[in-house]
Amino acid sequence: MSDIRQNSMSKEDEKQEIESKSKAAARAMELFRRGYNCSQAVLCAFTEDLGLDIDTASRLASSFGGGMGRMREVCGAVSGMFMVAGLACGYSDPKAYEEKAQHYERIQMLANEFKKLNDSIICRVLLGLSVSESGNPIPEKRTDEYYKKRPCEILVGQAAMLLDEYIMSKS
Repeated sequence: MSDIRQNSMSKEDEKQEIESKSKAAARAMELFRRGYNCSQAVLCAFTEDLGLDIDTASRLASSFGGGMGRMREVCGAVSGMFMVAGLACGYSDPKAYEEKAQHYERIQMLANEFKKLNDSIICRVLLGLSVSESGNPIPEKRTDEYYKKRPCEILVGQAAMLLDEYIMSKS
């Protein structure tokens, strides 16, 4: 799938590369810069395609920022990616075992593609935090310094780009 590897180029070059490859990625990154959490930014980048309004999508994804309520577990961008995949390609019949297996395979493939770019899907690992640094429920203020030290904008872009690539390959 994607050939962008984090840290193989400057952060600004990487942002521009991601934005140029995917409109959804550019939208997700812009939403993140506006203050949406990682999960919200990814899900909301696809609201038009999914027939969702941004308020509903924002509320749905609001619990998954900061690796699920800032517990630093599964990355919010990855959770948002999984929500989009479920809405776009998921199953709804609880007895549809074949569809369930196919969807779980899809989710694992998307997770593995994200891991190829970042070596993990765990928020605290992606941020270089220890377990003891996880769990503070107070979000950080979105300052220039915040955006300089966090890779989240790029992670959001990568998740949206992977979804875009996957969805296009299935069309």
